[in-house]
Amino acid sequence: MSAELDAFIKHSLTEFDRAIDHLQKELQKVRTGKASTNIVDGILVNYYGSNVPINQVANISLSDSRTIAIQPFEKKVIGDIEKAIFESNLGITPQNDGEMIRITIPPLTEERRKEFVKHIKHYGEEGKVSVRSSRHKVLEFIKKEQKNGLAEDIAKRRETEIQAKVTEYSTKIDKIVESKEKEIMTV
Repeated sequence: MSAELDAFIKHSLTEFDRAIDHLQKELQKVRTGKASTNIVDGILVNYYGSNVPINQVANISLSDSRTIAIQPFEKKVIGDIEKAIFESNLGITPQNDGEMIRITIPPLTEERRKEFVKHIKHYGEEGKVSVRSSRHKVLEFIKKEQKNGLAEDIAKRRETEIQAKVTEYSTKIDKIVESKEKEIMTV
């Protein structure tokens, strides 16, 4: 009976890790005023009728600290790449010279920085909600196991352990969000 509980808790801890990973991936997409190839990672390009990730149809690199260079593997795809960037709502305008696409990242205004910080805090809160949701599932499982004969002291100890993990992961999320906020607010 306890082995089943241990397995369920272990599964929940992997869900905690997934929440952190998801948060970090989402935060990588948030612009900081510096160019990063992560900004275009989620963009899908229509390539011969299929939507494929941009990095499968083009080489993506940084020309300088504010410019992303996108060199298509086939010149005829350049228009589709440009269209995909426009449709991605990144708030940046690609410059197509017929050979490659350049995306210049403009410096962020104070107002835009504060807007991004709001988005970051929202992502952080979503991560915490995910962790708390997983905790809720574990607590329900513990209560069910307790009805099936799990000793009360073991159940209480497991509840305390899972709450300690929730607190630990919430603190990690706060630190990740705080770090990204500092990165954005630094001019």
